[in-house]
Amino acid sequence: MTENNEDQDPGKFDLTSKFWRTTLVIVAVILIFVGPTYVPYLFVDILKVEYFAAIAVGFVLLIIGLVLMVYLIRKKVIV
Repeated sequence: MTENNEDQDPGKFDLTSKFWRTTLVIVAVILIFVGPTYVPYLFVDILKVEYFAAIAVGFVLLIIGLVLMVYLIRKKVIV
């Protein structure tokens, strides 16, 4: 076996892969922009969830997106 095969765990995603870098950046951007705007709208108007609960869910999605973006910046995925 080579060293590369021993170091990589098949169940773990690799941040050096272009697929995972692109996917994580897209997920972060969707969470940041769609989370606080469209999700509360969908919850309130379509699912008839209480307004403050919908706003709280949107805020949580925004925070998750920002945390993911900071993680990607610190790992030098986004330069």
